[in-house]
Amino acid sequence: MSAITTSYGLGRESQKPEHKREWLTLVGRKRVLVIVHTVTYGKRLREVFSLLESDFRVQVMFTAPPHEFSDGVAQLLRRLGSVQLTWQEAVRMEFDLVLAAGPRGVEEIRGPLITLPHGANYLKKVGPSGKQWVAGLSRRDIVPDGRPLPAAVVLPHEDDAGELARHCPAALPVAVVAGDPAHDRMAISLPQRDAYRRALGIGARERLIGVVSTWGPHSSFGSFETLLPRLLSELNDDSVRVAVLVHPNVWSGHGAWQVRAWLAQCRTRGIAVVPPEADWRTVLIAADGIIGDHGSVTLYGTLTHAPILLAASPEREINPASPAAALALTAPTLSPAHGLLEQLDYAAAEYRRQDYAAIAARITSEPGRFNRNMRRLMYRVLGLGQPAFPALTRRLPLPPALETWVARDDEDAWHAGESEVPA
Repeated sequence: MSAITTSYGLGRESQKPEHKREWLTLVGRKRVLVIVHTVTYGKRLREVFSLLESDFRVQVMFTAPPHEFSDGVAQLLRRLGSVQLTWQEAVRMEFDLVLAAGPRGVEEIRGPLITLPHGANYLKKVGPSGKQWVAGLSRRDIVPDGRPLPAAVVLPHEDDAGELARHCPAALPVAVVAGDPAHDRMAISLPQRDAYRRALGIGARERLIGVVSTWGPHSSFGSFETLLPRLLSELNDDSVRVAVLVHPNVWSGHGAWQVRAWLAQCRTRGIAVVPPEADWRTVLIAADGIIGDHGSVTLYGTLTHAPILLAASPEREINPASPAAALALTAPTLSPAHGLLEQLDYAAAEYRRQDYAAIAARITSEPGRFNRNMRRLMYRVLGLGQPAFPALTRRLPLPPALETWVARDDEDAWHAGESEVPA
C-alpha cells in the first residue's frame, strides 16, 4: 500500500497526535469523498468533482467499493493522480461531503451524501417481472438498508420529481433539480462538429455511422452476433466510416481482451472500436447516423442532427415515463429484411428535427445550468461560500483520430493508441 493511501486512510480520529498527517502541507481542509463504483460512474462524477477545482479549502479523495463492473476503475483513478482510499479505510473515516452515482455500499460511509444519476435521466426498469422498479429512484437505491435520507437527490428534469414521488416519496424534500452535465457539454460543443470530424479523420464526403450499445442481454450488443456480419458486409463502402461504442459494463463484465477478440474483425476491417475510457460524446456529435438501443448514449444522440435507427428497444426494460420510451416510439426500428444503408437512408429521409428535439428537451429541464446548480448545492452541503468566479461549462476537447482505434497491426496498433485516449 502506498504512503499516500496509508496516511489518508488513518483518518483524523485514529491517528496519534504526534503522527497526525505531519507530512501534509495543507491541513484542516473540508474532505470530499467520491465513490467510484464503475468507469461509467467515475466519468459522470468527474463532471461534478471538477467543479471543486482551484479551491484550496477542499481536499477531494476517491474510493472504489466492491462492484461487479469495477474493472478499469483503478486505471481511471491512477490517470487522475488522485488520493485513493481503500474501501475499508473509507468506511472508518468521516467526510464533509460524499458524491455517488450509484447506491452500492453508500450506507456504510459517514458524511452528507449527494446522489446523482449515472446516465441520461432514469431510463431503465430493473427487477423480476411484475416487481420491477425504476433504477435510481426506488427506496432500495435512495435509502438502502434503512439509511437516513441523503443530503440531496439530484434530478436532471423537473418531471423526475413526479417519478420520485411514486417510487420514494420520502425523498422529495431532499430532491434538487440540477440538470445534466453530459447534455450541457454536448450542447455547448455542437458548433464544433466540423472540428471534431476533422480530428477524427472524417473526410468531407464521408459518412460516419455510430453503432451504440448499452449493456445487458437485451442491448444491441446482446444481438451483435447478428448485427456484426451486416456491419462488415454492408457498410464496406469507401464513403462510410463506422465507430462502435460499447458500454463500459460490457468491457468490464466480459473482459477487455474478450470484447476486442469478439470485435477483432471490425478492427481489422477498418471499423473503429472505441475503448471504454474514451470520450464518446465527440464521436456522437460527429456522426451522420446512429444505430443504437435504449441506453443513455443513444438518447444523447437526440441532441445531434443524426438520424437514429434502433437495433434494440425492449419494452420490459424501459421506464415508460422516460424520454427513452418516447424515442422508442419515434425512431425507426432496424429490420433484418433490408440493407443497413437503405435503412439509414430511410431514417434520414423520415427524420424530423422537431420530434427529436422534443425528446432531447426531456433529458434536462435546466439546460446549460448544471454546473451552476450543482456547485451551489455542493457548497451549501459543505457549509462554504462559493468561489467568486462562474462555474463555466467547457467545450469537449478534440478527439484522437478514428485510426487510433482501428487495428493496423492488431494488438500493437491498439496499445500504441492507448496513451492518446482521453480519460
